[in-house]
Amino acid sequence: MMLLRLAWRNIWRNRRRSLIIITSIVVGVLAMSFVEGLSRGFLKQMFDNQLGAHTSHLQIHRRGFNDNRIVQNFMDEGARVSSMLEQNANVQYFSKRVTAYGIISSASNSSGVYIVGIDPKREAKITTIDESIAHGQHLSGQRHEVVISKRLAETLGAGLGDRVVAMASSLDGKVGAEVFRVVGLYQSPSSAFDRLFIYIPAENAQEMLRVGGRIAEIAVVARTLDSVAAIKADLESKLDESYEILSYQDLLPSLLAQLEMTEELMWIFYLIVGLAMIFGIINTMLMSVFERIREFGVLKAIGMKNGILFCMVLIEAFLLGLVGTLIGFGGGTLINLHLSATGLNFAAFSEGLASYGAGAVIYPVVDYAGVATGMVVILSICVIAAIYPALRAVRLQPVNAIRYV
Repeated sequence: MMLLRLAWRNIWRNRRRSLIIITSIVVGVLAMSFVEGLSRGFLKQMFDNQLGAHTSHLQIHRRGFNDNRIVQNFMDEGARVSSMLEQNANVQYFSKRVTAYGIISSASNSSGVYIVGIDPKREAKITTIDESIAHGQHLSGQRHEVVISKRLAETLGAGLGDRVVAMASSLDGKVGAEVFRVVGLYQSPSSAFDRLFIYIPAENAQEMLRVGGRIAEIAVVARTLDSVAAIKADLESKLDESYEILSYQDLLPSLLAQLEMTEELMWIFYLIVGLAMIFGIINTMLMSVFERIREFGVLKAIGMKNGILFCMVLIEAFLLGLVGTLIGFGGGTLINLHLSATGLNFAAFSEGLASYGAGAVIYPVVDYAGVATGMVVILSICVIAAIYPALRAVRLQPVNAIRYV
């Protein structure tokens, strides 16, 4: 404790120099803390938007459907699977879908689309499309209704109340077609999603594709992300090999890889910031040692051991780093907590962000484990930077040091 008090007093003997190095640490750490929160928020929104738009936590198909999404790979009505899902306590909601690639045409234009036939009430609990309706309404359950995106409506030159024709290859090899009335226009955070997905009643989709009561997939939402693996394991143990059960880890591998890469990059970023600070810390501690050569000489002459002297210099560097990192991470965390509620508007870059599926407003995320990691890295570098100055202090000869001018 005495050594700690002595080190604390020593770093404030030259207040200006200590404040300069602390300020440099604060600025670097605060900037990195903010960037980390913004990066995590950006990726989290991409992930949440992907899950909420269509992917869900778990999808159940006939084996091979995910690789080849054709009507021949549809599965039976799925009553057995539905019963299993209803009995599983970890399952919160599930919805059956009839999907197919096709074409939608208006009086003036046409576009390739991914047709999704749904039960509107069940699907509203799985995805966020009903919350993304910008004009009109979501499917009401009546036949021959269609919901398309605002972006697709502009391409087609169609609006609310207009009639469009959806076409897709049916089970018998012919082209199935149905006329639909546009009842709603949605706008999701992803421009790629908006250009592709349209929603119609599941019954209409089954009639158009001539698949009877067969369905393409069952989308499942778990009560928690941690329970997804348990649901998958339970279904795999009860269903035969004609089914494939894919979790969001299987469906979104590249996005999850980005999330994992961010964790690794944070270590590198903090290391870079620390290395940029290391020269300032070395300079500060060397100047401190040179200014106190006579003092060190006296301390060694009266019996202070080299180990204690060495530790005192390291503690001084540690305290400088501790003050800087606490203020820096504290400020960065407060900024991120505030922005996590209000968001940071990047409307000027909305088109670019929409291509990534993140939305124009980014909400930073505070990761306290990441904050702890950053503090460990920065403080470790501060201590490492003080090793050379501490060795210079230890190697002083008491007689020469006392006579030093």
